[in-house]
Amino acid sequence: MIKHFVTFYSPGTFVSERTIQEIPEWDVREAVKRASKITERYNSRPYGFRFHTEEGGDGRWEPKRIGESGTHYINGKLETLAEVEARNDPGEEILRSNMRGNDDWKTIVRGVSGWKWTMSFENGDVLVNADGMVVKP
Repeated sequence: MIKHFVTFYSPGTFVSERTIQEIPEWDVREAVKRASKITERYNSRPYGFRFHTEEGGDGRWEPKRIGESGTHYINGKLETLAEVEARNDPGEEILRSNMRGNDDWKTIVRGVSGWKWTMSFENGDVLVNADGMVVKP
């Protein structure tokens, strides 16, 4: 038996909050729609999600993960180190230091309901808009 899941990530205190839901297929638009209905602690809302597929697992053993997508960042903005440095925001000193310490590191910045967060943008990650359309691979 094969099952598909979507894991939503929301800003948390020290690590991201996660909500996992079964989904009929890897459908970006459906995932974005579901994300809009999720509220975590302190009213944080999902900034992104990942799909994964599992096979097997009939109660006697754990299912095997057979596929996983990159992270889909919802309404994010991709910034380079040069862009972050040009802004010279005193509150982003740690971000600038982290970006300098990593080769070719890009970051996603998003503010939702008063939340501002940054994450590294990895191979396979994409930015999607509120309609579930990929805007930057």
